[in-house]
Amino acid sequence: MGIENVLFTIILAAGAGLFTWNVRKIIRNIQLGKKLDRTDQPAERWKIMAKVALGQSKMLVRPIPAILHLFVYVGFVIINIEVLEILLDGIFGTHRLFSFLGSFYDFLIASFEVLALLVLIGVVAFFIRRNVIYIKRFRQGELNGWPRSDANIILGIEVLLMSAFLIMNASDAILASRNFGHYITAGSFPVSGFLVPLFDSLSNNSLVLLERFTWWFHILGILAFLNYLPYSKHFHIILAFPNVYYSNLEAKGHFTNMDAVTNEVKLMLDPSATPVEIEGPIKFGAKDVQDLTWKNLLDAYTCTECGRCTSECPANQTGKLLSPRAIMMKTRDRLEEVGKNIDKNKGTFVDDGKSLLHDYITPEELWACTTCNACVEACPVNIDPLNIIVDLRRQLVMEESAPPASLSTMFNNMENNGAPWQFSPADRLNWATES
Repeated sequence: MGIENVLFTIILAAGAGLFTWNVRKIIRNIQLGKKLDRTDQPAERWKIMAKVALGQSKMLVRPIPAILHLFVYVGFVIINIEVLEILLDGIFGTHRLFSFLGSFYDFLIASFEVLALLVLIGVVAFFIRRNVIYIKRFRQGELNGWPRSDANIILGIEVLLMSAFLIMNASDAILASRNFGHYITAGSFPVSGFLVPLFDSLSNNSLVLLERFTWWFHILGILAFLNYLPYSKHFHIILAFPNVYYSNLEAKGHFTNMDAVTNEVKLMLDPSATPVEIEGPIKFGAKDVQDLTWKNLLDAYTCTECGRCTSECPANQTGKLLSPRAIMMKTRDRLEEVGKNIDKNKGTFVDDGKSLLHDYITPEELWACTTCNACVEACPVNIDPLNIIVDLRRQLVMEESAPPASLSTMFNNMENNGAPWQFSPADRLNWATES
């Protein structure tokens, strides 16, 4: 093992360690949420995960981006199998360690190259869709600044990684054809073969330099990409699978009952009923991220910012302030702020005078929601913005007594008349007696 291999091993260990450290902070942040049991029906959950997360079934509603996403998704995942060989070569100082597989190895490398080309096609198409073609969901205000830059940075990284992979193979193939050094004839290069004429005039030493540069660039780029993910919306590459697994299996539109409220209603209907003891202080709804469930917070980190939820939202379509995508992005931003507060104060959250409700998400946004579940249905990874909206609205109504005037009128009528309308129960059937 030479100096280069020792250096590579140290960089690899540092990259893996930094990624683990960042992931542990995200897990800590998610665990700030309230407890929620999502371990029921494991067989159904595995089935949904295979269909939605692995099979990308909800992407197919829009065929063109679905095909492009499939290019990038499948290509990037499978090409990274090749990274295993690069890692082992880097650690042990070998070259094309798996070449002993013979014709199967040729098939693998050829497949990786075709997939790399498809990734490039998909990435370029996505860049054009985001920055050239006017698609409303990619031009809305919540994407201004870092979110738009984040998407383009990732697309740029993917172009560089795939290009480095193909150039590495092209220079390797030329050196192998010249029987130079340890470079052996192995692999099939249906795509990078077209690049060979560009580099064929280079000397052997220049080709070795090019091959080594792109080899290092490719693997260091992957490590950098890995450690960029926790700071990016593209962390959904990892979180989509657990997020879909822990999806809500209840029928859409099924609202959760609050134990404290249910207990009070039962006592009102039957004073002889035995009251249920509720542990801890009773709080209605959610004001900050710690009041949401861990699944709500996992949803926030999983959001891809694709905007399908917002594009399907009837309130947003009519010009109202609500954007389900913005709800998820603001929840994640607040959660990140809370996490940094905890890091700064040695593991303890110190009240900063802010909250998710009011400081990040306004009542106007929340009351624009029609609770139609269109956003939930549209999300490719089963994120549920509506659950967060409803809990924040519960806080406004039950803790702050701040519902809209129209709701206050309805609540008063329900209390006094047993119906949403301002008519006495005794007059309820008058319509039937009118001639």
